[in-house]
Amino acid sequence: MIKKYFTDFTLIAVAIIWALNFSVVKIALTEFDPYSFNALRFCMAFGLLYIAARRKGYSLKVNKEHLWVLIGIGLVGNLLYQILFIVGINLTKAANASVMLGTIPIWVALLSQFFTEEKLTALKSVGVLFAFTGVALIVAGGSNELSFESETFLGDIITILSAIVWAVYTILSKKYLKFYNSTQFSAFMAMVGFVCLSLVGLPSLVQLEWSSISTTAYGGLVYSGLLSVGVAYLIWNNGIVKIGAVRTATYQNLVPVLGLVFGVIILDEELTLFQYIGAFSVIAGIVMARIPGNYKSISTNRPDVAK
Repeated sequence: MIKKYFTDFTLIAVAIIWALNFSVVKIALTEFDPYSFNALRFCMAFGLLYIAARRKGYSLKVNKEHLWVLIGIGLVGNLLYQILFIVGINLTKAANASVMLGTIPIWVALLSQFFTEEKLTALKSVGVLFAFTGVALIVAGGSNELSFESETFLGDIITILSAIVWAVYTILSKKYLKFYNSTQFSAFMAMVGFVCLSLVGLPSLVQLEWSSISTTAYGGLVYSGLLSVGVAYLIWNNGIVKIGAVRTATYQNLVPVLGLVFGVIILDEELTLFQYIGAFSVIAGIVMARIPGNYKSISTNRPDVAK
C-alpha cells in the first residue's frame, strides 16, 4: 500500500515544503535582494542535485540532439520562472502568491489537452475543477480578502505569469523525461538555472553586505535552496515520470490548504466554514485525479538514457 502510493506521499511532502517556502522567502527578502537570493539558492540546489545524480551513476551529459532544446527548457523553468516567482512574491503578499501559484494545475491540464497525449477525461476534469474551486473557496472564505490593491497588483500579475511558465516547463519536461532519469534531468535543469541566475544576480552579489545578513535570513536561504528547489525538483520530476504531469500538478493545490493549516497550528488563526469546505474540495479533487486507470505512466527503461 505504501509502495503503491509512495510517489503521492512524496508530492505531499513537496506541497508542505512549498507552503512554508512562501513565508520563508518573504522573511529572507527583507535582508536579501531578489536577484542575489535567487543566485545563492540555486548554487545550493545545483550542488545538491549534482551530488544526487553522481551518486546514482549519472553525469550531466545529454544527447547532442537534445542539448539546445534542454537548455531552452532550463531557461523557461529555471531562469524565467524563477525570476518571475522571486520578483512576484517580493511585490505581493505570501497568501496572494500561494493562490496565484495554485492555478498551475489548471494551466497544466489545459496545455496537456492541446499539446500532449495526456487528455482531460471527464473524471480528471472534475478533479481539477474541484481542486481549483477549493482554492477559490479558501481565498473567498477568509477573514482577509485577496488583495489586488495597487501595491500588490503588479506582484499578483507577475506571480500568475510565473504559474503559466511553470506549467509550460512541466509539459515540456515530460517528453524528455522519457530519455533521462529524473535525478539526472533535475541536475541538468538546475545547472542551467545556476549559470543563468548567477549571471543575472552577479551585480547584486558584488554589492551584498554579507555581515549584515541575520542567521534567520541565511536559514531561509538554505531552506529555499536545498529543500524548496533541490529536493522538491527531484520529487516533482519523478512525479511527472511516475504518475503524469496533470496528476503531479494537482498536488500544487495543497499548498494554499497547508498554508491555512500552518496558520492554525503556528499562528493560532481560525478557519471559516467556507475554508474548511475549500480544503475538503481540494483533497477530493486530488483523490479523483489520482484514481487508477486515468493516466499513463512514462517509462524510463530506455537503452539511450544518457549517463
